[in-house]
Amino acid sequence: MTQDELKAMVGRAALDYVTPGEIVGVGTGSTVNKFIEALATLKDQIIGAVSSSEASTARLKAVGIPVFDCNEVEEIAVYIDGADEIDPAGYMIKGGGAALTREKIVAAQSKRFICIADQSKLVHTLGAFPLPVEVIPMASHRIMRQFVALGGKPVQRLKDGKPLVTDNGQHILDVQGLRISDPLGFEAMVSLWPGVVEVGVFAHHKASVCLLGTEQGVKTLKFD
Repeated sequence: MTQDELKAMVGRAALDYVTPGEIVGVGTGSTVNKFIEALATLKDQIIGAVSSSEASTARLKAVGIPVFDCNEVEEIAVYIDGADEIDPAGYMIKGGGAALTREKIVAAQSKRFICIADQSKLVHTLGAFPLPVEVIPMASHRIMRQFVALGGKPVQRLKDGKPLVTDNGQHILDVQGLRISDPLGFEAMVSLWPGVVEVGVFAHHKASVCLLGTEQGVKTLKFD
């Protein structure tokens, strides 16, 4: 099976976690796009969605699913999103689509986080995928130096030769060369650095379940 077929498979499998009459939290990225396509078949059974990015909002509206602001909703039953990496404990690296801050906000507001991913995303230790960090531009060089001191190799993410600007009006650093053996401690540490808007380690808001697309079908991983 191709990676695209694996993504479509887990996108469809995630429908089993959608409860009729609820508002669904929807993430961002290529795997989530497959989920949105599948969710369109249930659009008359749900109230609507809360989205983690402008891109996902546009896709949801295009298939006729109402989108609510986080502030209009008290609690979300389930948040469905992908991951750039996920480890055996359900800790993740996210942010390849530059939506990590809004993704973590929606995750924090949700009872359960269902991660949908293909088998290539499962790793023993986080860090092979460059860690995205959303930063306030005036602090970017100092934050880069702090990552260098940890042994990382940070670069500023560009788009069309200029610094990429997130939906929040900030910049993204991608940090290579890290081995994140303590995701909870690492996330807590970097979150305290002045100028860091959000770090792409999802440990304090980890996955409850991962639907992993494999050649043998969807493998369900459950985490404590």
